[in-house]
Amino acid sequence: MIVGICFVVLLAVGMPIGFAIGLAGVIGIFTMGGGSTFLAIGPSKIFNGLNIFPFLAMPFFILAGEIMNSTGITGRLVKLAEVLVGRFRGGLAHTNMLASVFFAGLTGSATADAAAFGRTLVPAMVKQGYKRDYACAVTAAGSIIGPTIPPSGLMVVYGSLMGVSIGGLFAAGLLPGLVICAVCMGVIAIGGKRENLPKAARGASLGEVWRTFLSSITALLMPIIILGGILGGIVTPTEAASIAVAYALFIGFFVYRTLTFPDLYGMLIRTARITGVIFVIIAFASILGWWMSFERIPQAIAGSVLGLSENPYAVIAIIICILLVIGMVMDITAILIILGPVLVPLTEQIGLEPIHAGIIFVLALNISLMTPPVGACLFVLSSVTGEKLERISVKLAPFLIAEVIILFLFAFWEDAALLLPRALGFAP
Repeated sequence: MIVGICFVVLLAVGMPIGFAIGLAGVIGIFTMGGGSTFLAIGPSKIFNGLNIFPFLAMPFFILAGEIMNSTGITGRLVKLAEVLVGRFRGGLAHTNMLASVFFAGLTGSATADAAAFGRTLVPAMVKQGYKRDYACAVTAAGSIIGPTIPPSGLMVVYGSLMGVSIGGLFAAGLLPGLVICAVCMGVIAIGGKRENLPKAARGASLGEVWRTFLSSITALLMPIIILGGILGGIVTPTEAASIAVAYALFIGFFVYRTLTFPDLYGMLIRTARITGVIFVIIAFASILGWWMSFERIPQAIAGSVLGLSENPYAVIAIIICILLVIGMVMDITAILIILGPVLVPLTEQIGLEPIHAGIIFVLALNISLMTPPVGACLFVLSSVTGEKLERISVKLAPFLIAEVIILFLFAFWEDAALLLPRALGFAP
């Protein structure tokens, strides 16, 4: 109890979450018998928490996304999406959603997508007559497609910590990501008249579509290279991430010629900063996880949940509700690292396939990125556009409901969740 209270207090006074986790873990160690002896082992536990080879993929994927974001790729992909779906009512809103799918294969980050589209597409939508709060809501709803369709940093963390195939998780993320896009476009279409969304005067010709596709093909090849290599068993996720960086550098320096060495220095700094934040959380969470294992907290929580119901669907629903509720007030990477070892054994006890359990966790935590009061994507869009967070949240409600329904669909329908992993040999 004292550890939980200390953790909440440290967060309340503004301590960064990684250090709050570590300090709470240290306090937990001191509450055990022989606390000073256990504390001496702490540094090795911190190091071992990061000494996992697949973690190398994370900084590479982050750097590749940074490079591709700075080479004019965003504009090319948005233009391609616009010529494909811009003819419909709410065409730029549909464009926003489809561009999130194209962009997903480059960054794998919801906040990166929200920031990029918040600076580009939201002002363009407002200029065309969209209300700014609605434009921000569409952008927030589409931003979670990024970490759902691979490559996904959250999937790398989950697969590395839980011993689940990262390639299998990548395969499992493709279909939910595309379904989220299609359903959100349906929400846009249904609400088009109510929101008085503008309609394009004319659609793009086949010639325009073809020319735009050719100008974007170098960007579209990147996710094909990454996913094709991983899902085809040619390279590991870490090797694919390093290839993605090499490809992005080649495109930036020699094809588009928009990348400079001063730009690259800034990207390396941003990559180090983002990676450092994530790795600090992971490293210190290993201390807290060690204490939780010593106190048999995961087993106690599992017993409590199974005491409520042993029905697999009820247990899955409880896990999802826990993730969604805690995701409203806490960083999703920290949630995964802290609650993963607690809740994943529950999924094993009810016979859930590991990749299926993984995609449930990833989808639930991704949705938490756009739920107030601490939804990271909401804060990014609010800060970038100047729109009030509560106004964005109201317009976001239909999209949020639709995405939660999709989450429960894939959670309860195993055959749909494992369709691609089974086809590619990642799941039985």
